[in-house]
Amino acid sequence: MNSSALVAAALLGAACSLSVAAQEPAAPAAEAVPWDKMEAGNEVSNVASLQRGFRNFMSYCVGCHSMKYVRYSRVAADLKIPTEMLKADLLPDGAAPADYIHASLQPQDGVAWFGKVPPDLSLIARSLGVDKSYRFLKTFYVDPSRPTRTNNLQLDAAAMPAVLSDLEGVKEAVFREIKVTVDGRSVTEKKFDHFVTVVPGRMSGPEFDSFLRDTVNFLDYAGEPAQVDRRSIGVWVVLFLLVFTWLAWLLKKEYWKDVH
Repeated sequence: MNSSALVAAALLGAACSLSVAAQEPAAPAAEAVPWDKMEAGNEVSNVASLQRGFRNFMSYCVGCHSMKYVRYSRVAADLKIPTEMLKADLLPDGAAPADYIHASLQPQDGVAWFGKVPPDLSLIARSLGVDKSYRFLKTFYVDPSRPTRTNNLQLDAAAMPAVLSDLEGVKEAVFREIKVTVDGRSVTEKKFDHFVTVVPGRMSGPEFDSFLRDTVNFLDYAGEPAQVDRRSIGVWVVLFLLVFTWLAWLLKKEYWKDVH
């Protein structure tokens, strides 16, 4: 974690309560919600959540991922971060408030290390969806066959490693074999059953879920920073159109009363 990220965490507040107690791995109970039905449940109008999500992004994501359509100054204004604080503690060396958020990783290094340049995350929540983004961050598991030694249920063979494993812990995926009929033939397929934690993380399950929701909330905000204003204005626009339609109907009725 770089120094600016540490300062951001202190300034934005809402530091996560981390659990450091060691826990013995145990087979988990059956999940109440299947992994492919989990929802982010984020609220983009929650400024405190966005502040924590921005902190999370600057701490764990900006090293590899940029947001080329989002300016520091816009984030500071929307998240109520004073300009002086932004300039003094949050901006990278040589950057200005009007600059876009750029990753530290050079493109050629991304190709060499991961096989591809890590994607820009400005519009990821809009293209992938907040729920799939949440499930992607939550379903990493150990896979020795992969170059990163991890895999993902939401995006199989993902090039991204499990960068949040120190928070969540290291998990193994348990699969069960099921028989299905394909073109009249019975074949055996592997179906995910549950996760088993082999190395505990620094956060409890609910704490990590909250961490992910805040992060996805910020990604949702970044995809359209004006969406909260758009929705509130939209209500008044619809009301105006309804009133205008009523007035137009009264006017039409007045014009045509002699004809009828």
